[in-house]
This record gives sequence, structure tokens and C-alpha cells, in this order.
Amino acid sequence: MAATPWKTVTVRPGDTLWGLAVANHTSIAALVEKNRLALGGSVIHAGQKLLVPGRPSATPSRGAAAKPGTSRPAATGGTGAVIHVVRAGESMSVIAQRYGVSLTKLLAANKLANASLIYVGQRITVPGATSTTPATPAKPSKPGTKPGTTKPGAADSVYVVKAGDSMSVIAQRFGVSLTKLLAANKLANASRIYVGQKIVIPGTASAPKPTTPTTPTTPPGGYTYPSKTAQAVAESKAKLAAMTVPNRTETAALIRATATRNGVDPKLALAIGYLESGWSQRAVSYTNAVGVMQLMPVAETWASQLAGRDLDRFDVKDNVTGGVLILRALQAMADSREQAIAGYYQGIYSVRTKGMYADTKRYVANVLAIYDRM
Repeated sequence: MAATPWKTVTVRPGDTLWGLAVANHTSIAALVEKNRLALGGSVIHAGQKLLVPGRPSATPSRGAAAKPGTSRPAATGGTGAVIHVVRAGESMSVIAQRYGVSLTKLLAANKLANASLIYVGQRITVPGATSTTPATPAKPSKPGTKPGTTKPGAADSVYVVKAGDSMSVIAQRFGVSLTKLLAANKLANASRIYVGQKIVIPGTASAPKPTTPTTPTTPPGGYTYPSKTAQAVAESKAKLAAMTVPNRTETAALIRATATRNGVDPKLALAIGYLESGWSQRAVSYTNAVGVMQLMPVAETWASQLAGRDLDRFDVKDNVTGGVLILRALQAMADSREQAIAGYYQGIYSVRTKGMYADTKRYVANVLAIYDRM
């Protein structure tokens, strides 16, 4: 299969990483990785050159290029189109009502499917009497497969993952090599683990062995994270340790109320929050995902765009709000509830283009199992 082509675009005033991700059918994480943006590098500036998915145009036109999911205004029958710049809190139905046009025509003129999201700063063409055929969303490719976990042998023990754990931390705690631990569970280097997952610890049926703390050289994902990432994780843990956070019962009530207020199934938000952190605001991952809903810096930026205000992922109310708004956005973008759940774990762009990985399927299954017990 040919690699996805990338092209260079120039950031324009008002552009955001989230807006570019939506316009180019990708994810914030993919843009951050491809452009090697620094931790928290979701802030971009006018004139900056960025790589986005797509083939370079053979005959580039003068001025700004039209983004996918938008159309240029055209005059038809003497009636010109109007360009509306999306503001916080607006939806396509609100814009249609404001200009006295049908929602169907508005979506068609901008080549948006009914489930498409809009973002703050996006330019929407409000047509006169014209309309175009809405773009058909691409179908996700068939899911790939990865080996599953193995059953423990007589000499093996089983460990249940807690909030904040990683495979390297578990390996260190039990005094086994990370390579053996990954192999025993048939996990690729890029595999993630989740709260409640059962991990087979090879060669030991006793309690964890005390070991001398060492800096993991190969965290899950196969990457060696820079010292500034480790420093950011340490700072996040220290910051949260000094803060007053609600207990699990209070956190569950907060998730339920926030989800209900934002039109998201409370049971689904509760299930994801439980699997991500065990409803703990002090949970911090090795990649610096923080809090109840495990928000990364780029997710904080995305959630802030969706909320129309700056959110602080270290604040438990903002953290839950951000996770709920992202879940609502994913449900609007996804073809099913399962795909939306998978998007929270793997990223919706990855799910649509590569299908659900084996660990993603387990994540979805676990979320639904927790959902059924709520």
C-alpha cells in the first residue's frame, strides 16, 4: 500500500491545528508527529509551514487554497454567496437559521456530511440559490490484526493494571525485562495498556521483586522520550499532588452531570473515564496525559476550541468537560458508537484509515463492559 502523500501549507491568520486537522481529514496528533512539533506544540502562527495529508497541486492558484470540506463562494442567478466565520458555540443549524437558508443547502454548499463538525474560525459559504453535492465520507479500511494476550503458565503471575502504570513500570516492579513482558503478552512496542487490563508476568508467581529504580529506555511505543517530556510528567504529578481533588464518588457525579449537560450519554462518559484513570484526577501517563479523562496538551487545545474558551486540564471540572466535549465530537464524526470509543483511544483518523488495532478492540470491549455495569 502506498504511503499517504503529504503537502506543505502555509498557516494563515486565524488557523488552528485543530482546524487544519479537520480540514485535511487527519488528527492533531498526526500533525504534531509529522511536523515534529514540541510537547504542547499545538500553537501555530501565521506564515508557519506545515505538512498536511494530500498531494501538492500541479497548478497552484494565487491566494489561499480552499480547504477540503469547504467551497469557494460563487454568484449564481445574480445572487452572491456570503462567507461566515464560525464563532464559539455556533453550529451549522444555527448559521442556517441566521441567514434564512436550509440546513441541507448549507451543508451541501460546503461539502459537509450531516455528521461533520465545524470549528471556531472556519469559513462557511452561505449560498444564495446554489448547492453542490455533499462529499461522501470515506469508509474506514478493514481493521488490521494484532496478536492477543496469552494465558499465564504455572510459573507466571497476573498483574492488573492501575492508573499511571506503563509496561516499563510494571517490568521494573517485577524485575523482568520489558522485552520479555511484551512478548509474554503478545504486545507490539506500540501497544497501549489500560486500567483493569490483566498483564501476564513471566517467570514469577510470587509478589513483585524489589528492584533498583532505573530510567526506562524503551517505553511502550518503542520511542525514547526526551528528557523534557519526563520532566513535564514529573511536574504534572507534583502539581496535581499539591491540589485538592474530589474523591471517586464526587468525580463520578461530576462526569454524569457534565455529560448530561452536553448531550452525551453519561454512562458512556463514566465508562471511558473509569477505564482511562479509575476516575482519578491525579492520574498522569508517561506521555503526560493528565487527569480523569487523560488529556494530552493537544487534546486540551482541541477541547478548548470545542468549548469556545480556554480549558485547564489540571482543573478537574475542565478536564472532565474537555473529555466529554471530545467524546461528543467523536460521536459526531464516527459511523458508530464503537468507532467513537475507538477514536478516543486510537484517534479517529487512524481508526478510519487503518481500522481498529487489536488493543483498540479490547479497549472498546472493556468500555462497553463497564458501560453495561453502570
